[in-house]
Amino acid sequence: MLKRYGMASYLMGATAARTGDEMSGPALLLVGLSVTGSPAAASALLSGITVSAAVGGPVFGAMLDRASRPGRLLAGALAAYCLALLVILLSLGRLPLPFVLATAVCGGLLGPALAGGWTSQVPRVAAPEGLPRANALDALTYNFASLAGPALAGAVAMVSGASASVVVSLALIALALPTAWTLPRNPKAAPRGASRPVVADLASGFRAIGRTRPLARATLTSVLSYVGVGMLVACTPLLGEQALGATGSGTFLLATLAAASLAANALLARRPGLLRPDATILGSTLALTVALLLSATVSPVALFVAMAVAGAGTGPQLTALFAVRHREAPERLRGQIFTTGASLKITGFAIGAGIGGPIATWSLSGSLVTAAGFEVLAALAFWALSTAPTRAQKKHTHRPTQETRTSP
Repeated sequence: MLKRYGMASYLMGATAARTGDEMSGPALLLVGLSVTGSPAAASALLSGITVSAAVGGPVFGAMLDRASRPGRLLAGALAAYCLALLVILLSLGRLPLPFVLATAVCGGLLGPALAGGWTSQVPRVAAPEGLPRANALDALTYNFASLAGPALAGAVAMVSGASASVVVSLALIALALPTAWTLPRNPKAAPRGASRPVVADLASGFRAIGRTRPLARATLTSVLSYVGVGMLVACTPLLGEQALGATGSGTFLLATLAAASLAANALLARRPGLLRPDATILGSTLALTVALLLSATVSPVALFVAMAVAGAGTGPQLTALFAVRHREAPERLRGQIFTTGASLKITGFAIGAGIGGPIATWSLSGSLVTAAGFEVLAALAFWALSTAPTRAQKKHTHRPTQETRTSP
């Protein structure tokens, strides 16, 4: 059974932070497009606030694992992320674009705090026997945020302008500060002065991901898959303009995707035994391939069907990814593995967002077909890591038998 009150508080804080985070990306995309008039500049702004996650995530995770009060560290990261959004909003159109992009890159260092930083704390607020259900509920907060964030960004932008949507997104993140501050202590944190250097912990975390086959396979597959997702998100304003008549309408396509994800994960929260984590990760990439090819038709009906198909795959993928990490991560490296995995996914998303906008200015359908190609690449990576022999198998294969050693 879940620790009812602790988990309820956690879910409220995580939902607010993640909704603000999911809203901030589309809001920055819309405000960048409205101020600069350039899809490439708008996608560069979105890419900037996500691309640095690969650096910030592992370091933040290592610090989170070492902190006796991880919630206070998390709260500080949320506050700094809010400040970065505010600076971007106030400087866009008033200061040179390179300065704005540099601010976005600095803020992006803290992006993993809104994702893996929360999830790594789930075992401290849920009883061990309730972890599978808590894991599904935690994934539901992502799905709800993915549903509410883009839709809210589009709605606020239509009513009050793109700048207002950025303000609302940072306000939601700020609402999560009290919950983050009061998260439980880490009883296994090393005393001050007794812990290893941060660099040593970073190396251990990366080794754990690289040497544990299920972790490596899930991480690589999800990162490649998110390149395609990033391209899709970068295309949504143009999809909204061409298929639905307004750039802001593109956020409702993302809301459709999130609604399907929410429905799929709601089923898993009720029946967590249905999940087969490793197979689900592969299935989600195949679903996204079909969805992206369907969306390349730029037909209104086909677009909404494509988003529903994509959501039905990506929602369970996230739950499956959490399940693999909780199953395989060593306890002392749990925070780092979650934030590192999240940061690598965010970086994959950033790469997709960065290339999706420029390709879309040449051909919108071509950008979506390219995104589908990354999903195929993700599925091939999963297959390759499933069939390649492990290090132990290689040693066994090349170890000479007694007959070989003694034969003339």
